[in-house]
Amino acid sequence: MGAKVWSNVQVAIQSALAAALPISAITKASPAVLSYSSGTDPSDGDYVYLSDILGMYQLDERVVRVDNPNGAGNTFELEGVDSTLYDTFTSGNAQVITWGTTLSLITGVQASGGEFEFIDTTTIHDITRTRIPGVASPISFSMTAQWDPASTALLALKAASDAKAKRAIRFTFSDGTKFLFVGYVGCTMIPAGNAQELVTTSIVIEGAGRPTAYAT
Repeated sequence: MGAKVWSNVQVAIQSALAAALPISAITKASPAVLSYSSGTDPSDGDYVYLSDILGMYQLDERVVRVDNPNGAGNTFELEGVDSTLYDTFTSGNAQVITWGTTLSLITGVQASGGEFEFIDTTTIHDITRTRIPGVASPISFSMTAQWDPASTALLALKAASDAKAKRAIRFTFSDGTKFLFVGYVGCTMIPAGNAQELVTTSIVIEGAGRPTAYAT
């Protein structure tokens, strides 16, 4: 694929979550296969929010796409997820996401976070310090949007912000590439700007888990 451009980018926001599917198992495989004990079967291409994941913490607070669902066997593949080296799954839930809100007023996007902290493992026998990667800082997106107090999307983000609630976010680029994550929303809808320029407002979304990217 060629270079990506911030043009014709679609931003979708979670508007609803289906009833939770209690997860009974997630395999260590590529792709990972999720089994659930009960609930409405997801469809191929659905996106699910994985939460309260114990054991296989690498999948907690992740958005992944459903592939090869088997309603009779209550299983589906987590598209693009190689869990071979992940920790052993204990428990958790999956919920199908409804992307009912589209944000079309964004004029700028800045991203930060994802830097790893390193843990010092130096012993008295070493002549140089040794370190191993620890946790990463959360990803954070700061966005500038045109201010519109009638915007359904901005009002939905403000409601999430007021409730201190997480929302799943999906960026879809013009070539079909997708970037997804879950995060806490900060949106006050305060107007700002300079003379003879657009009236804008700021949105911040701080990630609560690892992001997921798909080429299509």
